Amino acid sequence: MRTPLVIDTDPGIDDALAVLLALASPEVDLQLVTTVHGNVGLAQTTENALRVLHLAGRSDVPVAVGARTSLVFPQPERAGHVHGAAGLGGVVLPPSPAAVDPRPAVVALAELLLASEQPVTVAAIGPLTNIALLLGVYPEAAARIGRLVVMGGSATRGGNVTAAAEFNVWADPEAAAAVFGAGLPTVLVGLDVTLPTVLTAAGIARFAAAGPVGAQAAAVLQQYVDHARSSYGVEGVVVHDALALTEAIVPGTLTAVRRDVVVDTGHGAGRGQTLVDRRTTSSSATAVAVAEDVDSEAAVEFLVSRLCGLAERT
Repeated sequence: MRTPLVIDTDPGIDDALAVLLALASPEVDLQLVTTVHGNVGLAQTTENALRVLHLAGRSDVPVAVGARTSLVFPQPERAGHVHGAAGLGGVVLPPSPAAVDPRPAVVALAELLLASEQPVTVAAIGPLTNIALLLGVYPEAAARIGRLVVMGGSATRGGNVTAAAEFNVWADPEAAAAVFGAGLPTVLVGLDVTLPTVLTAAGIARFAAAGPVGAQAAAVLQQYVDHARSSYGVEGVVVHDALALTEAIVPGTLTAVRRDVVVDTGHGAGRGQTLVDRRTTSSSATAVAVAEDVDSEAAVEFLVSRLCGLAERT
């Protein structure tokens, strides 16, 4: 039986690949996409989500608009220098014929959770503002989440937007603190497992050659490739969000250990840092399953082969 899936996202180059990966995977049934501020502004993340779904022939998947800004303090800056000003690496995908869902994201998500006969997996691959709002406004719906797979944070690798903080958590630390402390069945897919998982030019070329959808996905990735080469001297890209979706699609892909996690919500150099207590495993009700090990080669092959399949079918 296919697992009902919701993706909460701020597309974003790697977010776009993650959505395509979900659509390429028969294990899950993508029932809703909710958008949030993050890599670019909310209006653009929403438009990007609609266009990515349309690219894959799935304009039927509803897109509901979420939080425009962080819970307490505005996000200091976007990530246009990485993803392009419009979020998809300068590639202009065809517009979608679909309109956004008239319901606010939190309402759409709550109604889906309360109505579902099966446990729903929620993949949160942007700032956690929408999930924190769900906890505050519809706690009875949040309690019905089967699994919450979060792309964010870091236990041992430091940050990628500051020395301490990973981007998604840094964009709304107060929301992340609320979510990680809520006792939801959460898997945290952070930089510890995403950074070693690199999609190379050879992998990109495989799905680029598989069909028009693959070619467009490869084109969207090009700015990411250029950024990685110029900034880090790496020939390939880390597709953070696609790895989180891989864990959402195939639970247990990543080796995770239950840990206590605290988010720094202060205003010093550590703001947005995920402080993971790695001294021991935790039996606390609020412990989070922190992903600590990955078979990077297998994860990249999973992504590439699924995108090839989607490109061939679409």
